[in-house]
Amino acid sequence: MIALLAIIAGLVVLLIGGELVVRGSSRLALGLGISPVIVGLTVVAFGTSSPELAVSVGAILGGSPDVAVGNVVGSNIYNVLLVLGASALLRPLVVQQQLVRFDVPLVIGVSLLLWLLVLDGALGAVEGAVLVSLLAVYTIMTVRKGRTETAAVADEYREAFEPPAPGSSLLRSGLLFLAGLAALVVGAQALVGGASEVARSFGIPELVIGLTIVAIGTSMPELVTSVVAAFRGQRDLAVGNAVGSNLFNILGVLGVSAIVAPGGITVPAQAIAFDIPVMVAVAVACLPLLFTGHLIRRWEGALFLGYAVAYTSFLVLEAIEHPMREPFAQAMIWFVIPLTLATLVAVVINEFRERKWRLRPS
Repeated sequence: MIALLAIIAGLVVLLIGGELVVRGSSRLALGLGISPVIVGLTVVAFGTSSPELAVSVGAILGGSPDVAVGNVVGSNIYNVLLVLGASALLRPLVVQQQLVRFDVPLVIGVSLLLWLLVLDGALGAVEGAVLVSLLAVYTIMTVRKGRTETAAVADEYREAFEPPAPGSSLLRSGLLFLAGLAALVVGAQALVGGASEVARSFGIPELVIGLTIVAIGTSMPELVTSVVAAFRGQRDLAVGNAVGSNLFNILGVLGVSAIVAPGGITVPAQAIAFDIPVMVAVAVACLPLLFTGHLIRRWEGALFLGYAVAYTSFLVLEAIEHPMREPFAQAMIWFVIPLTLATLVAVVINEFRERKWRLRPS
């Protein structure tokens, strides 16, 4: 009971901390005159990933590397399936700016890179430094590209954030940001400690706890931010937040975790064989955005949510060794996934035909 209360308390404190970090960092950045586009794709996206960073580093220092790996991989899966799915179901997400069309292939690329780096069963400090360096390069490129965005896109991002109130100081915004970081540290410690205790008491692998309870919990800031942005009609922010967070999770969270971990991070064989490939697959599932009018429709959002439920169900069945886990997995592999791929291919082909028809001279 105490462990469950620690998990609940940790999640609540993480949500509060994530909100404070986003509010404080965005106000601070806008107060310093930083472009709203850059704030949306870097400061807010990275800020909503701060719970993942706090939890993963805390798990590494606490001797639970499986929780750290499961947290990042699971969060990236839920950021696409749950966050984008729920946002698109609320309101179809129209993606029009070049930045997001660049970021989606980049997410696929770094997901594949991570899979390649951990094939030997570990992620060392040198590899972690490479990931962090790539994050620095990405941030610089984003800043440069953000300067070329149109006034309309800049205004859309500006409306998404609460600017510093007249007379408020940068110090107040900075203190808000620091308070959020402190809350994240406290919440992360409570969540990791409670989740690890539950895993040990019920015989559930820590990887599964990291992939489910911890991953969904630390994805709540992304979910809240993207759903609110979609409800307000700020479509670029809803998608950019989730995509930017996925990049930060791999390059920043796992990169920093590998650097601070003594001897690097040991990656479970199950994560290499199943969960990381699933993470790559859901990243690839975003590719139709590039071909179908840059739109995530409601039915696609419902499809993403369905896969989130299916993925979580499989993890639970696997953890309790239920006899239905194998038939469930076979049904997903040989029926549901091929049917989905065929549908997406048909949508892309239809989009190309419509574009060709529109370009035909009258």
